[in-house]
Amino acid sequence: MSSVALPAATSDAASFEGRRLSWPARFNLFYEVIAGGLVELWAHKLRSVLTLTLLMLGVFALVVMTSVLDGVLDKVGTGFAGMSWDGTVVIQPKTPETTDEQKRFAMSPGLRYEDLARLTAPHPAVVAFLPRATKRTSVRVAGGTERMWVTGLTPDYALMMNRPIASGRGLTDDDRRRHSAVAVVGSTLGAKLFGGADPIGRDVLVDGVPFRIVGLQGPVLIFNEEMWLDSNGIMIPLETYMDRMDASHKLNQVAVKLRKRGDLAEVSALVMGRAKQAHHGIEDVEIKDLESEAAKSYAGFMEEMRGWRVVLSSLAATVLLVGGVGVLSVMLISFSDRRFEIGLRKSLGASDGEILVQFLLEACVLAALGASIGTVGGAVLCRALSSKFPWGLVVNPMGLALAWVVAIGLALVFGLYPAIRASRLSPMEAMR
Repeated sequence: MSSVALPAATSDAASFEGRRLSWPARFNLFYEVIAGGLVELWAHKLRSVLTLTLLMLGVFALVVMTSVLDGVLDKVGTGFAGMSWDGTVVIQPKTPETTDEQKRFAMSPGLRYEDLARLTAPHPAVVAFLPRATKRTSVRVAGGTERMWVTGLTPDYALMMNRPIASGRGLTDDDRRRHSAVAVVGSTLGAKLFGGADPIGRDVLVDGVPFRIVGLQGPVLIFNEEMWLDSNGIMIPLETYMDRMDASHKLNQVAVKLRKRGDLAEVSALVMGRAKQAHHGIEDVEIKDLESEAAKSYAGFMEEMRGWRVVLSSLAATVLLVGGVGVLSVMLISFSDRRFEIGLRKSLGASDGEILVQFLLEACVLAALGASIGTVGGAVLCRALSSKFPWGLVVNPMGLALAWVVAIGLALVFGLYPAIRASRLSPMEAMR
């Protein structure tokens, strides 16, 4: 009997195996597993919500973290580019460090407007010389009196240092020649004083002198002191400033824009030599390489960002890991509750591999559902924060892919033990 039965059993198994491996049968099994997983989630709502919450928060954190860090990098990169410090050196007064230096510096008139004739003599390696003088004073407008910064500049400063004009016009060479009482107001100050109304054509009193506002500076990302002063103050022609704002004719600095970075040493020596000649041989000024300063600041910022990325990634990974433990708990409970179902399926011909795949797919369904909710939440938050970044804020595809891979991978790892236990369960033991 056994010799006759074995071939039949073998034939039936082979036939069943052929059916099991067919693509329609596999698709139907896949659909049933997903549907069964969703039914299990619905049947145990509280347990499922707790598990999904952890997975959702982990994916949400990864999506938002990677997207926001990208947005911050874009914003800071735009801010550093907006400073226009590339190929720029600054000559500025030097602070005396010893008593002897104080005595020597006192014999020099310091960096003054009268030095410009010597300092700014044309040189083939220099694109432009940009003198700057700033003081804080009282400015009276229609709404009252404010203490603010007034800066004297040359017309080409706005172009060379990336200070766009939002409305009206900037300072011109004609304003400089005429010593005109005109002003460009900074974007932040304009919004504060005029409440969003157009300030063009209005008058302000600066130390009792009426100035006509001819331009409004465009918004800038504030990354240094000069940007802050320009955004929160008014800018007037340098000659007008010297005539009406400062009888001592002091300059805060003179920026020098180079044609090539390789000319830095030559131009620095040239400018220092001119300054010493103007100051009776006293070296009371110093050269500051703004491009080098910007590079150091940016390198420091990138190092901080790497640290933040590690910290935030660790937090997100911890949440996902706890979510994986939740998946393990859910699948173990599901295994205990469905022992009879497993035994029935095995008695009807289901193989160990099919049971294993069924449980692993159910774990993946759980993880995918949590990841989907986290993805939607992260995308909504990124959209809400988009206006805070210069180029908007979009979901980082690499961060999204990483979040899904980690979530599904943890579901497979933590779901493997319950799946193996279910696959090795004998039909007799399960249905007992």
